[in-house]
Amino acid sequence: MTIRIVTDSAGDITHEDADEHGIEVVPLTIRFGDDEFTDWTELSVDRFYEMMDERDELPATAAPAPGAFTQVFSELEASGATGVCCINLSADLSATMQSARTAAAEFDGAIDVKVLDSRSITRGLGCIAIEAAEAAKAGASMEELTELVSNRSSRTHVFGVLDSLDNLRKGGRIGGAQAFLGSILSIKPIIDISTGSVEEAGRQRTRKRALGWLRDRIVEAGNIEKLSILHANASDIDLFMSMLDEKIDIGDVYVDKIGPVIGAHGGQGVMGAAWQQSVP
Repeated sequence: MTIRIVTDSAGDITHEDADEHGIEVVPLTIRFGDDEFTDWTELSVDRFYEMMDERDELPATAAPAPGAFTQVFSELEASGATGVCCINLSADLSATMQSARTAAAEFDGAIDVKVLDSRSITRGLGCIAIEAAEAAKAGASMEELTELVSNRSSRTHVFGVLDSLDNLRKGGRIGGAQAFLGSILSIKPIIDISTGSVEEAGRQRTRKRALGWLRDRIVEAGNIEKLSILHANASDIDLFMSMLDEKIDIGDVYVDKIGPVIGAHGGQGVMGAAWQQSVP
């Protein structure tokens, strides 16, 4: 059986990762006012952050239409795939998974298309998709891939230090962090997206203290795998990495910018961490 992996562009996997692991990426859409861009193909990460500086409007995102998934599923079927495992960002945060499910229903009986909720975002999702692709190449069945995604999802943690709640509030993704809105303006909110929805994790008076909280949370997690540090064009990324280096070996830590989909809702300066908790 040849099973192929599909994900969406909220997973922040690189084009090189997608090519190496044979992952197909269905992009979301980014909007600045009346201007619309297709993530992954029409809008680079660096250009996105330039536009955030240049434009007065806060960016918005839109899920792919079902047809975008239908096209990818059809192309994979035509190329000889006998199954497609589509792993998407949390259904609590986007209609992307619903679009994928609508498209998958068109293939009932023609090709096995399974749509799974990662319950995660950014590299939390990206690492799950990459692991699934590696397992699929090694001959994993659809049942085994479903179990793998469920297992990795339950062990994936994602935290973010924000400078502002403006983007989250406007985008309607504020979720359990709603309580922040009554706080004084000087706080630095910390959010937890480990369950697939936005929850309040903590609040600090200064950016440095907030970064210290994030560093300590990583250290306290103990044995972890696939640690990724993601940031939204944060000028203090080197400072944070030096703070982390004081506590753990950062040699294998993945560091990159958050892509447009998550950056649009987190806003400039977000510092985030994603990892999988090791099995005892």
